[in-house]
Amino acid sequence: MLDRSDGTRGTFSGVVVFTPTDDGGLALREEGTMHWPAFTGPASRDYVLKPAPRPDALDVFFPDGRPFHRMSFTPDTSQDTHWCDPDTYSVSYTRQGPDAFRYSWDVTGPRKDLLLVSRLARVAA
Repeated sequence: MLDRSDGTRGTFSGVVVFTPTDDGGLALREEGTMHWPAFTGPASRDYVLKPAPRPDALDVFFPDGRPFHRMSFTPDTSQDTHWCDPDTYSVSYTRQGPDAFRYSWDVTGPRKDLLLVSRLARVAA
C-alpha cells in the first residue's frame, strides 16, 4: 500500500476465503492484519462475486448488493473502474498461474492518491 501524496507505505497480510453461495456465486472474505504508520491491527473486507454476462468474468458486489466492479483475467477485460464520490478507483487483474493472481488499485481524486497492490496465492487447506 502506498499513499502517493506523502510517500506513506503500509502492508496487509492475511487470508481470503471464497465460499459458494446459493445463487451460484461466491462470498469473498478477506481478513488479516494491516500495518500503516497510524494504525496496526485487524482488518477485513467482504464482497460477493457473481457470474457476469460474459463467461470470462465475475461481477463483484458489496455485501449490501451495490455493484463494485468486474473481475476478469482476459487481456481485453482485465481492467475496470469504480467511482466512489469524489475519487476514482481503477483496477487491473493479472493471472500469475493456476494458483495465483495479482490485482492493483490505482485510486485518484481530490481525497486520495493511492496505489494498492495485492497478490493472492492458493494455500493447502
